[in-house]
Amino acid sequence: MSYRAPVKDMLFCMTELARLDEVSKIPGFEDFGAETAQAILEECAKFNEGVLAPLNFEGDKSPSTWKDGEVTTSPGFKEAFRQYCEGGWQGLQHPPEFGGQGLPKTIGAACAEMLHAANMSFALCPLLTDGAIEALLTAGSPEMQNAFIPKMITGEWTGTMNLTEPQAGSDLAQVRTRAEPQPGGTYKVFGTKVFITYGEHDMAQNIVHLVLARVVGAPEGVKGISLFIVPKFLVHADGSLGARNDVHCVGIEHKLGIKASPTAVLQFGDGTAAKDASGTGPGAVGTLVGQENRGLEYMFVMMNAARYGVGVQGVAIAERAYQKAAEFAKERVQSRPVDGSLPASAPIIHHPDVKRMLMTMRALTEGCRAMALTAAAAYDAAHAHPDAEVRKQNRLFYEFMVPLVKGYATEMSLEVTNLGVQVHGGMGYIEETGAAQYYRDAKILTIYEGTTAIQANDLIGRKTARDGGENAKGIAKQIAATEAQLAQRQSLAAQAMAKRLRAAREAFLDVVDYVVAGGKASPNAVYAGSVPYLMLAGNLVAGWQLARALIVAEDRLAAGDDAPFMAAKIATARFYAEHILARAPGLRDTIVEGGDSVGALAIEAF
Repeated sequence: MSYRAPVKDMLFCMTELARLDEVSKIPGFEDFGAETAQAILEECAKFNEGVLAPLNFEGDKSPSTWKDGEVTTSPGFKEAFRQYCEGGWQGLQHPPEFGGQGLPKTIGAACAEMLHAANMSFALCPLLTDGAIEALLTAGSPEMQNAFIPKMITGEWTGTMNLTEPQAGSDLAQVRTRAEPQPGGTYKVFGTKVFITYGEHDMAQNIVHLVLARVVGAPEGVKGISLFIVPKFLVHADGSLGARNDVHCVGIEHKLGIKASPTAVLQFGDGTAAKDASGTGPGAVGTLVGQENRGLEYMFVMMNAARYGVGVQGVAIAERAYQKAAEFAKERVQSRPVDGSLPASAPIIHHPDVKRMLMTMRALTEGCRAMALTAAAAYDAAHAHPDAEVRKQNRLFYEFMVPLVKGYATEMSLEVTNLGVQVHGGMGYIEETGAAQYYRDAKILTIYEGTTAIQANDLIGRKTARDGGENAKGIAKQIAATEAQLAQRQSLAAQAMAKRLRAAREAFLDVVDYVVAGGKASPNAVYAGSVPYLMLAGNLVAGWQLARALIVAEDRLAAGDDAPFMAAKIATARFYAEHILARAPGLRDTIVEGGDSVGALAIEAF
């Protein structure tokens, strides 16, 4: 079996939890109700299942290669990218005036999950291009938008983001790439950028690099960083391509996973790629995006889009690993069941611990999918709803969700892909089985676009302490309302969920109070618990969405609507409550009571 897109669960989340009916009432989204969403998702599933998924394993065995500054992508990628763009998939969420289809993020996110589940290495190219388009929509001039965005939507050109340098990983205050103003308003860019996803490849005519650099004389630190467009080939006023710019790839990284995705080291301005592209000697020709010294502000638009996208990648790779593990467990025959229900060796799915692993994989994946799609609907309302107060409330909710989607869903993917290998047993450790690739591919998700700790620090500082915990407590009130609904139900599943959801919410509130009270007095102790806080919050919010799903599923099951699916949804929610939400109080204790022990050992003792 290859990949099968979980269209039914996606549609359930979109319609019942993300309230697609409300999204489709927002001006501009009127054509995107449930019927249209289903048609789009089914068509998207066909493409990803039929074209991209079969290339995933082969791309891992035959990664992208570099020679003499040129990168050749894995076999089949170039042709698949042409089909992807011809199908209009690159433009799903982008404005129609630039050739996009203007879909709400609520639908686009589900399509993105399919793309990344089918082939994560391939999907990184469209992901980065989407982010570049978002940055230009935010800060680019009309002329810049018209020159670059349409060709990026058609896939003739792709986009990158160039932040990291050898001496500056996540510490962008250390960026040293410099930009020198030139007559006529352009700049010459000089420096080295590393970890540039699809920084060089053979799938498009041009690559639009968005580059962070310091204009000569700019302030030190993050306040002196500007953003520039530095295309691989210079672009004439009529949109045609000109000379090769002075930027070239000096190598690609050899990685644990996502091997088919070329991760480039780019050199700007050393005269190698173009001796005299500008007519004035070495230097990569760049154009300022927006205003000088506001580059980090603009790049954060791209980074936030990418952070949400990486969280969706976590859901995607978890789904792929779960599908493979479940299929294997139904076929692999080993040992008699412990209850004696079968007289001979049986498929391992009959064994309780294998069921526990599969249920953990399923519950975590479905919980994070529901959280991500609910966040997507908030994004749509925050950006397009006609009521200012509705926009504000949804913006606050979405901003709180981004570090959870990025941080929790990617950490979740490591747990799920690890269990996927474990379900396979010894066969999972063999590369030919395919389970190991998902484990290896998933590891990068907790690192790029900001490590889990960076997401957690953002959750503590900007998203919790800054407003005195007001937004966090507002979300907790919404969760309490769901608890009240559950309490009115008599089923064992609803009662189990109500009990565990309440305990998790109370643990969360204890931590919010601890963060708000101790952030200034004991910052090291508070931030020592930042990742556990993120895991607690993500666990709670994903569980909340499954609690809402349980309520809907019980009502629909009682009405005789799709009984197998609804019964499975109820069982999955109950498992999440008793096995995953149950972790929350322990995380609370770690954060509130364990901060001092993190710093107790002297540095020289390590």
